[in-house]
Amino acid sequence: MIGRKQEIRLQFLQIIDGVLLVLTFWLAYVVRFTMPEWFEAVPNIPRFDDYRWLLFIIMPFGPITLELQGFYNHPFQKTFWQSIGQLLKAALWLTLILGISVLYFKFESPPRGALVLFGIFASTALLLREKVTRARMRSRARKGYGREVVLLAGTPADVAGFRASLTPEQLLEIDIAGQIDIESQPISELVEMLHRHSVGRVIFPGNHSHVQHLQQAIGACETEGVEAWLVADFIKTSIARPSFDAFGQRPMLVFRTAPAVSWALLLKGVVDRLGALILIILGSPVFIVAALAVRFTSPGPVIFRQVRSGRYGKPFTMYKFRSMATGAEKQRDELLKQNQMSGPVFKVENDPRVTSVGRFLRKTSIDELPQLFNVLRGDMSLVGPRPLPTYEVEQFENTAQRRRLSVKPGLTCLWQISGRSNVKSFEDWVRLDLEYIDNWSLWLDLKILLKTVPVVLFGLGAK
Repeated sequence: MIGRKQEIRLQFLQIIDGVLLVLTFWLAYVVRFTMPEWFEAVPNIPRFDDYRWLLFIIMPFGPITLELQGFYNHPFQKTFWQSIGQLLKAALWLTLILGISVLYFKFESPPRGALVLFGIFASTALLLREKVTRARMRSRARKGYGREVVLLAGTPADVAGFRASLTPEQLLEIDIAGQIDIESQPISELVEMLHRHSVGRVIFPGNHSHVQHLQQAIGACETEGVEAWLVADFIKTSIARPSFDAFGQRPMLVFRTAPAVSWALLLKGVVDRLGALILIILGSPVFIVAALAVRFTSPGPVIFRQVRSGRYGKPFTMYKFRSMATGAEKQRDELLKQNQMSGPVFKVENDPRVTSVGRFLRKTSIDELPQLFNVLRGDMSLVGPRPLPTYEVEQFENTAQRRRLSVKPGLTCLWQISGRSNVKSFEDWVRLDLEYIDNWSLWLDLKILLKTVPVVLFGLGAK
């Protein structure tokens, strides 16, 4: 389905899935506690009312986590195992949300047996619903129901290329009534075809059409009240993803190379701040011990402040526990010959400026903990390219390297879990950052965070 109809269908499916999740949770409760011959008998069966709070989490957040994993995308093109993988990832996120709710709001923890049954029943119900939806869409398409009548308008070459690019899924959703060459045929023929076929939408593959002809044809559609869709692949890009937006009343064709504003990106911001707050509270004893160790083992401030480049290169003050002797920045030029990292980044193994306590703080990454306050302030994220000092960013020789600045910098990233100081080439570092940006998802963030734990615990790659 195209346009607004696709949005409505998606919302309708999400409502259905939310209801299915609620019903399958209730069924899991019934099976677990009313069929003791199947399970271990429970002397005091808990009331369902004790777990009613779960319904207010499952119904909205279930469909949201499914959408974030792409469960509703390309129903005709994905395999059964791809659907299973998306369900498992969504279940992991939903479990995380339920766990946080239990800890933060002190809710009654749901029984594990009921949760296991809920996972089995919910997955089965969602897979069956998806199968029924696909079968119904195919059946309606074969009978001609729900297929939108469209007209293709452009040069013969452009129209032929557009036809060849249509997927089987797309062909099920539209009924191409005809095509017209707007370069050689008069606008009156376009209007006549609109009337004859009761067309509701005209698609213009306008790669080689003159702007004047396009404007006249779109104007005719405007007069007739028929939607005009202009194929916007006439500008070829290798990285940027095109999308439409509006600035005031002006329509804008936007090319983005970083994740666009979305619910997933907003949720990332919430997770960043909430996660940083929790880590600060839980890690407060470590903060105190580290601060005292820095204070009483070397003269100078406890916190080291440095101006670094944030999103789009905007400067911000980053915080760290001081791990070097006072005045270390002034000695940097003397150590440039020992730099072990190619490019503008400065890294020295066994840096003589590092204090004995600082070496331990760096090895355990404790020196990075104050950056959680940068995350709380919104300057940084939990996951993202590591922020570099502004003077190193100014020395970038390849301007394409600045694309790593298109997202918020983070505490950890692909470089962090790939060996950190063992990565000697700045080109490899940037490649990992761009790989993260191009493939960003909440799931990728979670995988990086989980892989960061053993890296920090065992000090892998830290120097």
